[in-house]
Amino acid sequence: MSHTIKEKSRLLARVRRIRGQVEAVERALEAEIGCADVLQLVASVRGAVNGLSVELIEDHMRHHVVDPATEPDPARARGAGELLDVIRTYLK
Repeated sequence: MSHTIKEKSRLLARVRRIRGQVEAVERALEAEIGCADVLQLVASVRGAVNGLSVELIEDHMRHHVVDPATEPDPARARGAGELLDVIRTYLK
């Protein structure tokens, strides 16, 4: 996955932020804060992981399947763009 190597520092920064969020959940549980607050932290982690997943899926699709921006077949380009939109919406 040569494209992930090119984006390595950006992806690692996202992973490190996610790690910090997970550590915040751990600290919250250790401190026995309210369950609503812990759930909010967990929702933030889930959102961050979903965001990373979308980025990886989109990069994979653009580099290994079809890039809607450069695909010469308009139907294929439209289908790829629609699929990316669905993935972004689903993982929001």
